[in-house]
Amino acid sequence: MPGYRIFFRKSVQRDVEKIPKKDLQQIMKRIVALAGDPPPPGCEKLSAQERYRIRQGNYRIIYSIQDDELTIGVVKVGHRKEVYR
Repeated sequence: MPGYRIFFRKSVQRDVEKIPKKDLQQIMKRIVALAGDPPPPGCEKLSAQERYRIRQGNYRIIYSIQDDELTIGVVKVGHRKEVYR
């Protein structure tokens, strides 16, 4: 089974600039792992949206899955207190 390609929304660059390097490395590992398993164990589907949320420490990664195109779009990355603003 081919892996999914990962794309980032332009606003994600601003999100990751605020994150310490040590945490960002772990977040990026988690995002890269999505290519092989888009809805990994522990992910939550967001209600009324076609988006999912996974946790990495105190940070949340919001993404969407396009199965027909085999792509994952990362929508937002942020501290758990900032993600839903």
